[in-house]
Amino acid sequence: MPSYYKLYRTSTLGAALTDSLDELITAGHITPQLAVQVLEQYDKSISEALSTKVKVKAVMKGNLRTYRFCDDVWTFIIKNPLLKFDHEITTADKIKIVACNSRRPGE
Repeated sequence: MPSYYKLYRTSTLGAALTDSLDELITAGHITPQLAVQVLEQYDKSISEALSTKVKVKAVMKGNLRTYRFCDDVWTFIIKNPLLKFDHEITTADKIKIVACNSRRPGE
């Protein structure tokens, strides 16, 4: 099985999954090995779903405060962003964008 980025494990959904798996392990309902398999499947499924199902494009303006490039991963911190999606506009205090190479690790 090819490896996928573990980037989405820190999302709200990924954190909830991790917490649930921890509870199941603690209660003795599943093994830690099964929890690892579930997380690896989550990494694969979320990556494939985002690359094939999301079709919305965004236009963004803001103040670039920080940028980093390490291990083929770009990280941008943008202050006061203005995001335009099709017919919707939204703002925030700051956003963090993490951009990875489209090839999976190990390919």
